[in-house]
Amino acid sequence: MAERHALRRQNGIIGGVCGGLGAFFGLNPWWFRLLFLLLLLPGGLPGLLPYLVLWIVIPRKHQ
Repeated sequence: MAERHALRRQNGIIGGVCGGLGAFFGLNPWWFRLLFLLLLLPGGLPGLLPYLVLWIVIPRKHQ
């Protein structure tokens, strides 16, 4: 039976969003951090708004 991974924020640099996305998709969180950084370059809002929404929507990892 396949193991099911839940999307959860993890301890990270700011809010744990990139760490949670990295764990969920099986990628290094660095790639998500780079993506959000690149989205911040055109004026901030294209990278900041999705990050804040994900920070609110994704539940925190249980300790």
